[in-house]
Amino acid sequence: MSSQQPVCAPKQVGGQAVIEGVMMRSPRCLTVAVRRKNNEIVVREQPWKPMVPPALLKVPFVRGALVLFESMQNGYAALQFSASQYEQDLPEDERPAEGEGSGGAASRLGMVLSIGLLVALPKLLAWGAGHLIGPGLSIADPRFHLLAGFFKLSIVVGMMLLMRMNSEMYRVFQYHGAEHKAIAVHESGLPLSVESSKQFTTRHARCGTTFLMVVVLVSVAVFALVLPLLLPNSSGILTILASIAISIPLMFPIAGVAYELQRLGARFADHPLAQIFLAPGFLVQRITTAEPTDDQVEIALVALRQALANEAAVPVAVPITEPSVRTFPSFAAFATEHGL
Repeated sequence: MSSQQPVCAPKQVGGQAVIEGVMMRSPRCLTVAVRRKNNEIVVREQPWKPMVPPALLKVPFVRGALVLFESMQNGYAALQFSASQYEQDLPEDERPAEGEGSGGAASRLGMVLSIGLLVALPKLLAWGAGHLIGPGLSIADPRFHLLAGFFKLSIVVGMMLLMRMNSEMYRVFQYHGAEHKAIAVHESGLPLSVESSKQFTTRHARCGTTFLMVVVLVSVAVFALVLPLLLPNSSGILTILASIAISIPLMFPIAGVAYELQRLGARFADHPLAQIFLAPGFLVQRITTAEPTDDQVEIALVALRQALANEAAVPVAVPITEPSVRTFPSFAAFATEHGL
């Protein structure tokens, strides 16, 4: 691709892998690029405006949970679009019926499952393990929270390993790697090209996987400090259930603290201390990212190039409008149209 890149602060760009594609978001634009089986590239573009008031995005420890919720909304919409493109390439008898399922219901179910797997199950397992090795562990015992943290990490890593074993999810992980490589190229100031991307690994300090690892570690510390204060001198299954109920709203400030810590780590990513702090996230990124093929990197670059181009073209105030969708016969056609 051309060395002439639209101007945009490097760390203002983020992305997400989707089904056979990549979503990229700049401060005022959001783009999803997906490759169809016939090699066509379908690009969905739209102006983007934060749902959260800008003033709140400047408040440390508050903005983290808000940004996370907003990212989930953006990511879910991008996944829906990519899934709709993927379904068009399925045989007629394998396509879901029109109106089958409910996006809102699926989103709510996913939230319930996440709370169950990451909040409730680890505590119940820690409580059960405590009874297997002795008389049981109380909420005030640091070992209880260390065990819960261990089980939480095991659940997260185990789920990721299982997903990686699925061929379709493995391709999503490859697109995740392509997204990281494309952003790394932009951050380095190099031309947005497949050749440039080969200089970088699939790891990235601002990755959502790393954020998840930071959330797990912060939650262990917060629960160990807060729960004994709220549930003093109490034990038994009812106490565990009460701690689960209390832990759910605590996830919002935990996300806020984790967000600030990850921002700090990413800002000083080359510092030895930051490297130690980011190491767990980088290790797990070895699961959630995979080395992409050149054509997968092309899709990430298309999404990034369009987000940056639109960012340079839009006015300061961007009205929210319906997204536009364009189709390119191939990456070569996209490059030709854009003079690359």
